[in-house]
This record gives sequence, C-alpha cells and structure tokens, in this order.
Amino acid sequence: MNRRELLKMVAAATGGVVIGGEFFLAGCKNPDAGVGTSATFTESDIAFLDEVAETIFPKTTTPGAKDAKVGQFMTVMVTDCYEEKDQDAFRDGMKSLNNACEKMHKHGFMKATPEQRKELLVAVDNERKEHQKNKKKEDPNHYFQPFKQLTIMGYFTSKEGRTGATNYQPVPGKYMGDVPYKKGDKVQTGLS
Repeated sequence: MNRRELLKMVAAATGGVVIGGEFFLAGCKNPDAGVGTSATFTESDIAFLDEVAETIFPKTTTPGAKDAKVGQFMTVMVTDCYEEKDQDAFRDGMKSLNNACEKMHKHGFMKATPEQRKELLVAVDNERKEHQKNKKKEDPNHYFQPFKQLTIMGYFTSKEGRTGATNYQPVPGKYMGDVPYKKGDKVQTGLS
C-alpha cells in the first residue's frame, strides 16, 4: 500500500480530508510546522495518545496500537505535518476528550476503565460523524477527527499493523488476481 492509497483509505474511513495529508504524501517536513505553541509533547501526552489509540485498535490476537507506538507517531505527525492552527486544535482536542470523559464518567480518560474509554470514544465518534455529515467547507473539523485519522495511519504504517493485523505478503511477490476469502480472514496486502 502506498501513501496515496493510505490517505484515500483514511479519508473514506473518517469521512473527511486527512489533516496534514499533503505533507505526509510528500514525505517532507512542513516548513511552518513546529513553530506553534503546541509543537512539543510530554511523555504523559504520548501515554494519553497511546491509550486513545489502543482503545480504537486494542491488542487481541493481533498487536494493538500501543505495540505499534501510535501515540509517538501522532506526536511526530502533529509536530512535522500540522500547521500551527491544527496543532493548537489537536492540543485542544486532547483537553476536550479528557473533559468529555470527566463529564461522562466523573474522572479523566487515563483513570477510565477500558470499557469506559470505549463507551466514550463510541459516543464521541458518533458526534464526529454527525458533525462531518453536517459540516460546511469553512467549518472546522470535529476535535476527534485527527485522533481517528492518525490512529489509522499510524497503525497501518507500522510493522506491527502491517504484519500482525493484515495478511502481509512481502513485495515483490507473485500476482494473485483471485484470492479466496472466508469471513474473518485478514485483509490481503503487499500483493503485486
């Protein structure tokens, strides 16, 4: 899967343009990134982002988002690929997510159980979907949009996501135009 295919997949899954996607696609650092006030992240920020991502892609028989270090990936993408306004929105989104958890469960996200985190993220994602559906072009994205996009991108570009969650076939490989599929099989990737 190349970067362009990944961006299309993430955009389709989240119902919106991938924030910072033009810099991810170009594979270069945004020259204006890192100048904003929210360009640096602490270890506790990374732990928070890891837990958000792990709630979206939990460890089962396959590696989870924490195994893939998706929280660290998010911080690099926000720092290197987001403009200052998007960096600030991402930081505000972290606060909004924690506040939503406090409102729903009477404590912050990091103290929530996995079930409470899942309940929260399902509710917030439904809110995000409704926002995206009714959003005008000039309206800002819902605060959860970049979390979901970066989690998907980070997971499926990691070694753990590519080899553990998909039926990875290294390239170059043989061409298989008609691949048998049974319900529950992993997605075929890496086929040439």
